[in-house]
Amino acid sequence: MINFQASMLTWENKIYHRDSYYKYDGGFVGSPGDIYHVRFNTQSSCVVRDPTNGADTEIFLGSPCRAEYTIAYTNLFQVPSNEFRMAFSRQNEIKISNQPSSAKENLPLNSLSKKGVEYSFDKRLYGEYEKLDQVREVIQATLAGDFLNAESTYNDSKSGLSVTLQFPVNLINLNDLGNEFQVCTGPILVPDLSSWNGSDISRSFLAHVALSSFDHVEFILRREVDVSDAEKSLIESPKGLDRNELVDPMNEPEGYPPKRWQATTYNEVWELESENVFYRSANPK
Repeated sequence: MINFQASMLTWENKIYHRDSYYKYDGGFVGSPGDIYHVRFNTQSSCVVRDPTNGADTEIFLGSPCRAEYTIAYTNLFQVPSNEFRMAFSRQNEIKISNQPSSAKENLPLNSLSKKGVEYSFDKRLYGEYEKLDQVREVIQATLAGDFLNAESTYNDSKSGLSVTLQFPVNLINLNDLGNEFQVCTGPILVPDLSSWNGSDISRSFLAHVALSSFDHVEFILRREVDVSDAEKSLIESPKGLDRNELVDPMNEPEGYPPKRWQATTYNEVWELESENVFYRSANPK
């Protein structure tokens, strides 16, 4: 049973050098020579298994923040605002798509070692926990205030791969008298199995998950959406510092200006046969 709150990715950024084009590259407002550290805990895990070669790749979803200017004293939030969130395996950053799953994207893997001079990931488990696979056990653990993780495993007939997702049960509904439960929680990470290269995936989706039995699971995926003309100023007009501001307005990089962040919604639903279990760890009083 993974302790997601205590499982953390940490990296030390490379020495900061000013970008050749952008005045606030990546939102950083420091001075050349600065070095800064980043640490965030995880929110879910995903294991992709390939029975043909025994490959077993574990991927984690990191906790988010709003896009910020780092490290500033005022004007901390970037507007237009984006959600920074990172998914990663032991070696690579995994891209999170904002497109429908049917859209084709070429999202190459990025090595974690290229993001910083040093990085480390500390996966921690609860000291004592037990597996639950009966409705009454789940209800009793919930009413007792215990820590709960859910784990959902499904198989993909097209690729032959299996996927196991584990995530904390942040929200659960109960019908105690009727002996029923329903988990509705997130966000979690689901993989695009078409991007599997034999040892890793390069594309994933942010989703929320719902389940009310031990053999069925549903995911609803996030995607970008167009906003009305009346709302476009919220997406296109910066307030305070402009992340796209150039050092030299007469020296534009290729592809300038980059696309501004877009609004998102959740609307693509996957309904899958699955094997679901719970893990319980006592919550000390």
